[in-house]
Amino acid sequence: MLQKLVIRNYAIIDHLVIEPDAALNTVTGETGAGKSIILGALSLILGDRADTSVLINKEEKSVVEGYFDVSANEPFRAALADAELDYDPVCIIRREIASSGKSRAFVNDTPVTLQVLNKLTSLLVDLQQQFGHLVLEEDEFQINALDAVAATSALATTYKSNYLSWKKVQRELVDKKTLQLKLKQEADYKQYLLEELVLADFKEEEIENAELQLKQMSHAERILGVLQGAYTLLSEGEQPLVNELKRMVQQMQSINDVFPDVKPLQERVSSVWLELKDIADELGVQQGRVSLDPVAMEELLQRADLGNKLLKKHGMKTTAELRELLQRLTAELKETIDLDEAIIEIGLEADKQHTLLVANANELSLLRRQAIPAFVSRINDLLSLVGMPNARFNIEILPTGPTNSGIDNVQFLLDANKSGRFQLLQKAASGGEMSRIMLCIKSLIAEALHLPTLIFDEVDTGISGEAARQVGILLRSLSGYHQVICITHQPQVAAKGTRHFFVYKQADATGKFNTKIRVLQQEERVLAIARMIGGEDPSGAAVNSARELVVG
Repeated sequence: MLQKLVIRNYAIIDHLVIEPDAALNTVTGETGAGKSIILGALSLILGDRADTSVLINKEEKSVVEGYFDVSANEPFRAALADAELDYDPVCIIRREIASSGKSRAFVNDTPVTLQVLNKLTSLLVDLQQQFGHLVLEEDEFQINALDAVAATSALATTYKSNYLSWKKVQRELVDKKTLQLKLKQEADYKQYLLEELVLADFKEEEIENAELQLKQMSHAERILGVLQGAYTLLSEGEQPLVNELKRMVQQMQSINDVFPDVKPLQERVSSVWLELKDIADELGVQQGRVSLDPVAMEELLQRADLGNKLLKKHGMKTTAELRELLQRLTAELKETIDLDEAIIEIGLEADKQHTLLVANANELSLLRRQAIPAFVSRINDLLSLVGMPNARFNIEILPTGPTNSGIDNVQFLLDANKSGRFQLLQKAASGGEMSRIMLCIKSLIAEALHLPTLIFDEVDTGISGEAARQVGILLRSLSGYHQVICITHQPQVAAKGTRHFFVYKQADATGKFNTKIRVLQQEERVLAIARMIGGEDPSGAAVNSARELVVG
């Protein structure tokens, strides 16, 4: 609910404060007094584009602020959360226009884009002007209205939840199939690479070890010569060093009893002897490991060549990398197989959800179709009351594929002059007719459908008398469920307001005119409505008629 609207430095408005009540607020005033300017300022906080031509004082910025009670507006609270904005029971929406042309929007003092502002304020204010057809083109108003009358809103909500679940599974299925196609295109080549690596069957560090052994075998004679020379010097020469050291140890042991100081030296020589003896034994073993076998050398050469070929092919450097590639290819090919199974499971789930969705959609469609005759009849009765006796309203449902609102394409139709030819409502009705038709529809769905603050701009254009009175009655009835603000030129409508605002222009000390607004008290209302009936100087009869309208 709009608690307060503050406008500063906008067109011919210097400073204005409007505080509507929670029911029906009627706004009257002479043509050109500034009623449309007030709506223009309000449109700014609803997300309309800014125009610097509205600035009176170029030295100051233009500011429009709306204070909204959103304590019971759960959809708005959810939208704030989606936009990552702070919640407050009283939401302040502000729009500023600088003389430079720069425009800024704020929600609870946090800057927002016009896109976010428009989305949020659509949950707060429904501005019904002469272009009411826009609501029929931009959202699901028709199908929501029919659901409200058919009392299928809960079923529609359930259906939408099921639809979103089905679409989620559908997207997952498409994604899996896309991945499957990609993997299958690569699978044959990957299988070839895998079989090549499996056949090669390289062990850990096998390529590196093969190259090292080949290098050793190519120098085998020189290696053996060195090993044998060292072994001979230690163990097999005319005077093997190991034997000479052993004899030295024995000789030193023989003088231990007469020359104890030699014992440490004897122990050191003994240690050297043991170490050289161990070295000699290891030299013998290493000689046995040096191969001159040409068959073994050929086998190693083939393994090393195969390994290097695969390393080069895959842009790798080590056996470990090839082994990791083998494991990766194995996992990826297994993923292809697992993906096939997953697609089957997801497909079954999608079919299951689609069956449920179709059942819900058919039930929803049936209830909607059953509600149409009574809805159409009631709207046609109301159209006669509001000055459109020759108009005929109808609803057509065209089948469509599953959408988030069902399998129905709901279209509101109108035959404006009993021609027998129905057209889309937004094409068949004039601006004034559209406003009255929308009023009739909203009056029927007001209790069932969540609507924000409703603003009607001259919904009574082109009518008078009883039709105008019926429009006033509908507006008053609508205000039992929602805050309604109506700009009107009809006394019958103005008299139905629970709060009456009067817009006028007033010159200041410099002779410049400013738009002003004030709340009329009871007698002021009677006089204002009497002037709407009988002109600037109303007769006693006009005053009495006005009093009856206000009291009535």
